Amino acid sequence: MPQPHIHFVTGKLAETSLRNVLAQLAPQAGFQYSVQVLNITVAALMTADWIARRIQVPPEATQVMVTGYCRGDLKLIEAAAKVPVERGPKDLRQLPDWFDQPALADDYGEYDVEIIAEINHAPSFTLEEIIAEARSLHAAGADRIDVGCDPGSVWTGVADCVKALRDEGLQVSVDSLEPQEIAPAVQAGASLVLSVNSSNRQHAVDWGCEVVVIPDDPKSLQGFDETINHLVRQNVPFRLDPILEPISFGFTESIVRYHETRRRYPDAEMMMGIGNLTELTDADSAGINVMLLGICQELGIRSVLTTQVINWARTSVRECDLARRLMRYALEHRTLPKRIEPKLVTLRDPKLSEPSEEELAQLPQQLKDKNYRLFVAQQMLHLICSDLHLQDADPFSLFEKLEATSPTNLNPSHAFYLGFELCKAMTALHLGKQYRQDEALDWGYLTHAEESHRINLHKDRRQPKAPRETDDES
Repeated sequence: MPQPHIHFVTGKLAETSLRNVLAQLAPQAGFQYSVQVLNITVAALMTADWIARRIQVPPEATQVMVTGYCRGDLKLIEAAAKVPVERGPKDLRQLPDWFDQPALADDYGEYDVEIIAEINHAPSFTLEEIIAEARSLHAAGADRIDVGCDPGSVWTGVADCVKALRDEGLQVSVDSLEPQEIAPAVQAGASLVLSVNSSNRQHAVDWGCEVVVIPDDPKSLQGFDETINHLVRQNVPFRLDPILEPISFGFTESIVRYHETRRRYPDAEMMMGIGNLTELTDADSAGINVMLLGICQELGIRSVLTTQVINWARTSVRECDLARRLMRYALEHRTLPKRIEPKLVTLRDPKLSEPSEEELAQLPQQLKDKNYRLFVAQQMLHLICSDLHLQDADPFSLFEKLEATSPTNLNPSHAFYLGFELCKAMTALHLGKQYRQDEALDWGYLTHAEESHRINLHKDRRQPKAPRETDDES
């Protein structure tokens, strides 16, 4: 019996990923295939009538599959294709499951960008404090601990600090331009020096380790080539860092300099100090780190220097660790960095599932007890039990409505419980997050698991049978 032949219809952006999936899936699932790439970037924007006017089905095709986001009547496509048409999954990575095949081997999680985490103003801390901070940074994903020295002075304790960190099994770099500070640091085990320019490059040959080259003047790259040429002649290994400038101080031009440096030195190792953006911009650092790691991945910049001093950037190392894995996967597979790493979505949730008005209206008749169920739907907070459905956008007003019913089960501990849950529900309502009673809100990599203390009050928490999903996929 001949194998079925499925004709897949997609857009330009998904072509490479789809072909990679099908190359492994088709032999496993036992079908032949062809791929038609229509003149549209995002496949999710295709409609049935639009596809019907453009589809070209090979004679051997026995079926057509379009994206699960395709809107409209598939009979329009069938009339043009002369074979059955099916909506596939919304995410092409779900194709193996669609064909009852095990998930394809996935290399997600690999990375090739080193995270260097700096301990700023290290001389101002005790050795015990530095070691504790270094352990924390390493646990968050740092590959190397950078000992940040203070400009204008020489830290006599730098060697002891580096040795203590090396005794912890950590890779160490020293952040200083002062040769009298750098020399004892590398003798104690520092394997990278940040940084070298015309002021100290003549000493680099004596250190016997890798160095980071910076320009004398970032805006003009003055001295950059001269320092590079000097180190090449002396056989000193180096990384290049044209210096990332803060926004309003030449940020865009500095990104261009990284691109130009890569063009001029295609094989050189490079580093980007990303703290100038995360620490100096009034915005949560996660999104900024993701974007910068994407630039690094595209330009082949294999190390980043980050800090986590200011409160909104205090988890930068963890964010960079997730971002480097996401961006490597996206670039290797030529796919969008979307629907891959949910831990980086913290403020709002990727998807929302909420009961319809009809489902909520039916619950009071379906329930047989007075235990309270809480929902967030239609921009309102809902409190439901047997023969009762209260709703309000304000949790205080909702609680007043409940009190007005003269409930017999609202003791202080139960009231405290409802207040706690309503606080979570209101947060979910305002931010656009998924709320599920007795469960922690999903804050991505920041989520702390929550143990319910009121399970006995909710033994029969029946949920609506078919929640409606809302999705911003485009």
